[in-house]
Amino acid sequence: MSPHAVSAAFDDSNLVAHTGLVPVMRLAARGQLSELVRETVRIDGADNSGRTNPAAKVTSLIAAMCAGADSIEDADRRRHGAMPLLFGGIRAPSTLGTFLRSFTHGHALQLHAVHRRFLSQLAAHTPLLPGAGQITFIEAPPS
Repeated sequence: MSPHAVSAAFDDSNLVAHTGLVPVMRLAARGQLSELVRETVRIDGADNSGRTNPAAKVTSLIAAMCAGADSIEDADRRRHGAMPLLFGGIRAPSTLGTFLRSFTHGHALQLHAVHRRFLSQLAAHTPLLPGAGQITFIEAPPS
């Protein structure tokens, strides 16, 4: 006998759908991502809440993208189940949208500066290239 209707609900408040974010965000913390954003990104002149706490908003956006979000609406997936227990400072998608709409080209350059500094911090904590402190020559293959 086959059922006529089947439904499943995953509404347990203890479930964590994106546990892979834990090591990713821990690595971001070790690379001092929030501190770098706090020191570098200034959104002055915005007449909305976009200028407040850019470090939490940038971190929320990065976590959302790592969890597969490709739109502001998808950023809400970080607020389901037990995710808020694992990650503090989760921002609502509408807040993140307001933040992004307040950006100018200068703000994008500020984030680029954070990116450069963060990559150097990250390289110090993830020795992926043994001997990278030495000079290395990379030769292009002949065409």
